[in-house]
Amino acid sequence: MEISLIRHGKSKLTENEKITCIEFKKWVEKYNNNGVFKESSYPAVALKKVAASNIVFTSDLQRSVESARLLNPGTKIISDRIFREIELPSNPTKLVGIKLKASIWAVILRVFWFSGYSNECESFSQAKLRASKASQQLIGYADVHKKIVLVGHGFFNMLIAKELQKLGWKGKRKPGAKHWSCTTYTLTN
Repeated sequence: MEISLIRHGKSKLTENEKITCIEFKKWVEKYNNNGVFKESSYPAVALKKVAASNIVFTSDLQRSVESARLLNPGTKIISDRIFREIELPSNPTKLVGIKLKASIWAVILRVFWFSGYSNECESFSQAKLRASKASQQLIGYADVHKKIVLVGHGFFNMLIAKELQKLGWKGKRKPGAKHWSCTTYTLTN
């Protein structure tokens, strides 16, 4: 059995001016509702895995669905909210007046989240539980279809990979973090 985890393509949202953490929440909404750039070519391994799979899963976010369609327009896609990227906490009150680039806010808020701050989003332990459920769902489909793909998101793919490895699946310790990267996990019966 084989499960390949692919990170979505680069978002069309390129705004990165200085904003407040409150404005960052609106930026994230725009990011979630934007598609991805079409590339002149895609990584051969990602194309090969999507072509060889019987089913492709995505989150319900546009960048995930659109990425799967760019890799193979005719593939059967199942979109599910369970595969969404881990949300970022919002509005840390001590940082309200500070203006930073969106990319910096993302790093700071992710560090806060890993440290236990989860205002208005799922906690780290809740995200790990969701990743466990998502992994079980993928394993169930892999048992039937043998080769499946998830076109997902960087941090959530990382949590899924950890869950698969706990269950004996073999592959890289961490999935690729670059856009379009593809990491495959296998289980031999």
